[in-house]
Amino acid sequence: ATAPAPGSLSAAPCGTSAPSRARAQCPTSAMPSHKSFKTKKILAKKARQNRPLPHWIRMRSGNTIRYNAKRRHWRRTKLQI
Repeated sequence: ATAPAPGSLSAAPCGTSAPSRARAQCPTSAMPSHKSFKTKKILAKKARQNRPLPHWIRMRSGNTIRYNAKRRHWRRTKLQI
């Protein structure tokens, strides 16, 4: 049997029930993501909003504002878009 080429993927193609290490080698160009510019802008805004509170805000408010109450976790709360 001949050995596979140095840059080739494993025997299982992308998207099959192959082991996780074979899936990690799949090129990203094989699974493209198609989103409109409007959706991309909304996702970018939500990513900017989803950050911790700056420390200077805590100093300015006398530590009355302690955390970002509107923080969102990617797995717990989904965006309705």
